[in-house]
Amino acid sequence: MASTGVILFDCMLGYGCHPDMAAALAPVIREQIEKANAEGRRLYFVGSVTGTERDPQDYRRSFETLREAGAIMETSNARAIRTALELKGIHFEEPDRDVVPYALKDASPLPRPSAQLMELLNTTPRVINVGVESFNDSLRDYGAKSVQYAWKPMAGGNKRMIHLLNELDKRSAEIDEKNARVVARLRDSQPFLVDVVPAKTVIPEISGKVLLHAGPPITWEDMTSPMQGSCIGAALFEGWAQTEEEALRMLGAGEVTFVPCHHVHAVGPMGGITSESMPVLVVENRADGTVAYCTLNEGIGKVLRFGAYNEEVVNRLHWMADVLGPVLGAALRGSDGVNLSVLIAKAITMGDEFHQRNIAASLNLLKELVPRIVALDWDDGEKRDVINFLAATDQFFLNVMMATGKAMVDYARKVQEGCVVTTMTRNGKDFGIRIAEMGDEWFCAPVNTPKGLYFTGFTAEDGNPDIGDSAITETVGVGAMAMVAAPAVTRFVGAGGFEDAVRVSEDGERICVTHNPNWTIPTWDFKGTNLGIDIRKVVATGITPTINTGIAHKKAGIGQVGAGTVQAPLACFEKALEAYCAKLGIE
Repeated sequence: MASTGVILFDCMLGYGCHPDMAAALAPVIREQIEKANAEGRRLYFVGSVTGTERDPQDYRRSFETLREAGAIMETSNARAIRTALELKGIHFEEPDRDVVPYALKDASPLPRPSAQLMELLNTTPRVINVGVESFNDSLRDYGAKSVQYAWKPMAGGNKRMIHLLNELDKRSAEIDEKNARVVARLRDSQPFLVDVVPAKTVIPEISGKVLLHAGPPITWEDMTSPMQGSCIGAALFEGWAQTEEEALRMLGAGEVTFVPCHHVHAVGPMGGITSESMPVLVVENRADGTVAYCTLNEGIGKVLRFGAYNEEVVNRLHWMADVLGPVLGAALRGSDGVNLSVLIAKAITMGDEFHQRNIAASLNLLKELVPRIVALDWDDGEKRDVINFLAATDQFFLNVMMATGKAMVDYARKVQEGCVVTTMTRNGKDFGIRIAEMGDEWFCAPVNTPKGLYFTGFTAEDGNPDIGDSAITETVGVGAMAMVAAPAVTRFVGAGGFEDAVRVSEDGERICVTHNPNWTIPTWDFKGTNLGIDIRKVVATGITPTINTGIAHKKAGIGQVGAGTVQAPLACFEKALEAYCAKLGIE
């Protein structure tokens, strides 16, 4: 500021401090002094260096670096303060202090030190460090043992959130009972895969020029390029347009209605775009008959869900509508369906987490379906093509898991009480959550961009912001919540190794109500998957759910360019906590 004439500072040295703060400050000091001189005003930097000759930053060098940059350097903080005051025209003298003679009051011998004290003084120091983590380095270099205590204030020190959490804590018993009822519904769900049918036959809202999309509500103008690309592909598939240009004109003119999948008991991967003729999986929760839907997995490569819409993509969609869907539907309708909870329990012991890894579940599903497909009175060539497609599509079960998760949360959402998360989803612009007590109300914040590994030729600059309804997997306790079940996934998504997989699942455990005994994890001492994300715990700890995800290219038509993880934004949970408290009358 032009009104500033004196800047007083202290350069701290030592372990845990900046490795060379003097070198970082020097060019700024020099630049600001030159700027002030050019403007015809005087600016003084007055400083001192607090440290010793043995500090790693080098006391003398730090002192000289700052002095050469133009700062007035003093040998103590007290002297620097006096100099700064003198520059302001203030002369300060500290009066001499009175000397009080010390008289020994107790001449008795000192007590003998205890055995515990001698043990402490004569053995290697054992330290619990509550300060900067790098303090441990110097201790360990000299043979001491130290552990880091990862303390941080509740809610990151946010006073408003701390107040609300403290008020909720006064009602914790009542809230815990409500949450337990919601979580019981998630735990007691009985999902069965019962059919595959055209979307328009089971979702009345999708009739005509209507497209379902992933995430909370969004307009065409706010969609990222991959979601817009998926819309173009759907328009070409349905025959609403014959060319990309026609589709763009129609979509931009508002001729197509957009509805979130979650508003019609459906979910969709990545862009989530679903049109009336697309076949959808039908999962029935036999706990009460709740039904959920999801499109079929298209396989890998250029696919609609990642925003591709060329002729290959559209032709595959027609094959799925004309052959794959009808064959699967016929095979399922001729039986009692597939018990998905049992299948998931098997696959999780075989290394799946059901978001980025579904190999075991897809093969188990194939084992269930092949005998039923073979028994159909159907064209042998088409049956063979369907079986080959299922066998080649490692991620086929992802969409089944998504519909399973949706059938579970929609059953649980019928109990509108408590603060358990019942939806997490993303649309490329916003990350949205819903909680049991607040029903259909969305709590949104800007999405983050996934971090992970990119395919050859692509970098983080190519990645699209987080997108897709597939976070329904983490909502019901699998996906990244169950990373410990699939440690190989940590390498695929660039998240490290087995210890990192354990850490991600343990972080999830800290923000959840309980475990799901139906899906136990051998690599986690047979604990069940995490279950019931509690917004109180998220806000209090600052731990937000980790989401495993594919990464779409930010330009439509290119498709998937990597895989990684992304954190749900904390602001969603803070907004939900505010609304929840308001409903309870807490201000």
